[in-house]
Amino acid sequence: MRIGVDLGGTKIEVAALATGGRQVLRERIPTPADYPATVRAIAELVAAAEARLGHTGSVGMGIPGTISPFDGLVKNANTTWLNGRPLDKDVSAALRRPVRVANDANCFVLSEATDGAAAGADIVFGIIAGTGCGGGIAVGGRVLTGAHAIAGEWGHNPLPWPRPDELPGPACYCGKHGCIEAWCSGPGLAADFKRRTARALDAPAIAQAAAGGDGNARAVMEDFLDRFARAIASVVNILDPDAIVIGGGLSNLDILYADLPKRIAPYGFTLQGDVKILKNRHGDASGVRGAAWLWREDEIAGALPR
Repeated sequence: MRIGVDLGGTKIEVAALATGGRQVLRERIPTPADYPATVRAIAELVAAAEARLGHTGSVGMGIPGTISPFDGLVKNANTTWLNGRPLDKDVSAALRRPVRVANDANCFVLSEATDGAAAGADIVFGIIAGTGCGGGIAVGGRVLTGAHAIAGEWGHNPLPWPRPDELPGPACYCGKHGCIEAWCSGPGLAADFKRRTARALDAPAIAQAAAGGDGNARAVMEDFLDRFARAIASVVNILDPDAIVIGGGLSNLDILYADLPKRIAPYGFTLQGDVKILKNRHGDASGVRGAAWLWREDEIAGALPR
């Protein structure tokens, strides 16, 4: 049995997968407001799941950050009190077994590449487009982490092929200007709409207004789709993925799947045919399922309690 844990800023979720990926349990609790309580809550949630099912399992965990390969501490987490902590070691000690930890975007792409929308594809790029723009890469069913554990973090690259009116670009929380995340996230789309219209609408409402014929909304969506296409094309020119899967709140905008492939082609380097853009299959369960898949079948025996 595989157990996945998805640690977020507001909730901790656990899921158990039987052989073949069949989900046999999924539960969530609110995330405690401090680090020691969070470690305890994860251990208790896993123990309760195992008691209910009568089995122990390997444990993988997705977090809104990553474990630095240099000092073994969490970095880049927007749940800031995780930063600087040896989370994998502390949870491993609490559960008395090895625990694998990966960025939540990496867990998303692993889930969708294993038994999701991109099952069977060799190179998969996963995009989480919502509050931010996260990304992850899976090749041959394995996640690429990288020397600095930031592989796939496309959201903090500058917007490619910027127009003069797009420079220097909106400020990003990372301290730079014009990041893809500052343009192509849900808040980035909403901020652009407000700058141009002085009206406050969220991303789904902007898309709905554009579909209903609102001229200002249509102009903003036109620019948004062009920017999103440019951003994806820069990834395609490096990875040439077999499939790109989109998750997060913006993944519910159907126009992305109908519109983006034809927009990417002019920016790509000699593309022959459309880039495959897919909506995720597992929805908000992708993260916790991907965490469970961090252990391969032949590794589970070595991942059980000592």
